[in-house]
Amino acid sequence: MRSLKLIYIVSITLIIAYLVAEYNKPHPTLWKPTLAYNDKIPYGTYITYHELKQLFPGAVLKGTNSTFYDQFHDTTIVNSNYIIITGDLKFNKYDFKELVKYLEKGNSVFIAIGTTADKFIRAKDVIEDTLKIGTSLIIKNSTTAINFTNTKLKRAKDYKFDKGMANGYFTSFDTTRAVVLGRNEAGDANFISYKFGKGTLFLCANPELFTNYSLLSEQGADYAAKALSYMPEQPVIYWDHFQNGDIEQDMSPLRVFFSSPSLQWAYYLSLGGMVIFILYEMKRRQRIIPIIEPLRNSTVDFVNVVGQVYYEQRNNANIAQKKVVYFLEHLRTVYHLKTNVLDKEFIERLAQKTGIGDTLAGELVMHMHYINGQRVTDDDLIKLNQLIEQFYIKSR
Repeated sequence: MRSLKLIYIVSITLIIAYLVAEYNKPHPTLWKPTLAYNDKIPYGTYITYHELKQLFPGAVLKGTNSTFYDQFHDTTIVNSNYIIITGDLKFNKYDFKELVKYLEKGNSVFIAIGTTADKFIRAKDVIEDTLKIGTSLIIKNSTTAINFTNTKLKRAKDYKFDKGMANGYFTSFDTTRAVVLGRNEAGDANFISYKFGKGTLFLCANPELFTNYSLLSEQGADYAAKALSYMPEQPVIYWDHFQNGDIEQDMSPLRVFFSSPSLQWAYYLSLGGMVIFILYEMKRRQRIIPIIEPLRNSTVDFVNVVGQVYYEQRNNANIAQKKVVYFLEHLRTVYHLKTNVLDKEFIERLAQKTGIGDTLAGELVMHMHYINGQRVTDDDLIKLNQLIEQFYIKSR
């Protein structure tokens, strides 16, 4: 028993030490552009999301995981801003109609979306007829310079961003309606706006400019703050989670283990070890269950023994007398007949109450009189038994 406790202690200590080491070891930097609000990786938007309260003091920040249609259909939401930072805009014509209605009420929408081949195509098919937007990328991965067109916001020296973060631009748009708010070094527009009723739609072709990597630099933080400041101060700001699918679905404690391949395998190995240990202990310690034979029905054996005794004694008169006594008891109990005198009147009552007929009733009573006090042969005993059996059959 002491050795078993020692094994438990050593095993648990090793597992805890392993988990602590895995948890504290440095993880490689993930450069995947998730644009998720809760990601602290370089291309997450954790800083932008949490700095909105500084840019818009007093505003209430609300997350939404619904489409535009579900969010604003049949609602009267006013005095709010709506922010979408995504690599793939999932719009259809019904969403766009609700977007326009939302804007016409005096709200503002800021959309920063990627412009690679398949990222803008879904929204492009829906809004191209209205906004006449086309997009492209600067085919290079070096530093790109951009700046605002507004002289009050324009920086003396252009903003310069590396890793292709500012490569996106709009190749075409409705120049009669759109207002260019920013251009790159080649003069192409990367930041434009459209007026819808009392509201404004802002479109930026570089969502990476609002990621953690960009905002950690002074010029990145300055550009993002100025771009978002185009939206008026409103009491409510909506942050769209739906476009990125960045709402965490798994809220169980085990998500910590499954978030890392090393912790995931540690969990599986621990679980498998416990199962093997339990199976091994069951095999060693389980008591053998004895087989209990069911009780035998000895009624048939008893009848055979009693019958054998009577057969060996050959006392037919005793057997016949017992059968008559049992039969008369049956008549008294079931049919309430008086059996002290077996005469003609008794035969008539017996035939009437049991329905066996006068013939069988008379023959039965006559045979009982015959064997009473006589030497009973085998044939007499058989005849009595047959008559009684006929009675039982016909009286049912």
